[in-house]
Amino acid sequence: MAADTFRIGGTLEVGRLGFGAMHLPTGTGPERDAARAVARRAVELGVTLIDTAHLYGGGANEELLAEALHPYPDDLLITTKVGVARTGPGGEWKLDARPAVLREQVDQALRRLRVERLELLQLHRIDPDTPMADQLGTLRELQDEGKVGMIGLSEVDVHELGRARELVEVASVQNRYNLLDRAHEPVLAACEAAGIAFLPWRPVASGSSETREEVAAVAAELGATGSQVALAWLLGRSPVMLPIPGTGRVEHLEENLAAADLQLTPAQRERLDGIGATGHLDARAPRHRPGS
Repeated sequence: MAADTFRIGGTLEVGRLGFGAMHLPTGTGPERDAARAVARRAVELGVTLIDTAHLYGGGANEELLAEALHPYPDDLLITTKVGVARTGPGGEWKLDARPAVLREQVDQALRRLRVERLELLQLHRIDPDTPMADQLGTLRELQDEGKVGMIGLSEVDVHELGRARELVEVASVQNRYNLLDRAHEPVLAACEAAGIAFLPWRPVASGSSETREEVAAVAAELGATGSQVALAWLLGRSPVMLPIPGTGRVEHLEENLAAADLQLTPAQRERLDGIGATGHLDARAPRHRPGS
């Protein structure tokens, strides 16, 4: 049986099935109460890795998590992402990892999350308009200043990961990856070889009617849901895999987290492996879409 924990960077131990906070609503009233309840229920159920980002509401998601969970349990890791800002020509979101922007967003995250250090900070995307050395050099400086613990990347290819590792120690990579979309298989392999945590975003995908039927068949055999099967497949795919499924509903959260106890047989895993061999259904989407 695969280990149910992983040490990010060799030191930050977390449960391998985390929670992505992107879908938590940050409005007011009953909607906000429900969002806080989901975050608290995740921690009650043993989640020790929660993912957020400056992009999610311009920091509103970070504020919501602090409101719901601070003071944090000693074993809880909240990781956030920087490098996307409202600096487009019309004030729209765009990739922006200029040093001044990264520094400002880190300072905002520290304040919003009510912490003195971000134990794991991820660069949301590599900004093509800013030299990589400037982007990662700024994060390294923030490490030296004690504001950042470990550095992670998001949505990179193998070449970019290799270049980044020449500049900083990379503790995590957050790329899109799921049962039906394995375009980043080479990145996963590189992470596994180096012991780098791999956090797949959009860990569950619906796919075509044919693939849905195959997943549903395995789910029926196990008395589980299709989402649980997809998450269980990920957990068994690699020891460095840390899925972060997100939801705004407690019942869906509980369903997702139950996947940690689901055991696929070798035959079932082989059938599911074969689905991905027929094509990466989501690989056509824009690679640098900043909404994750």
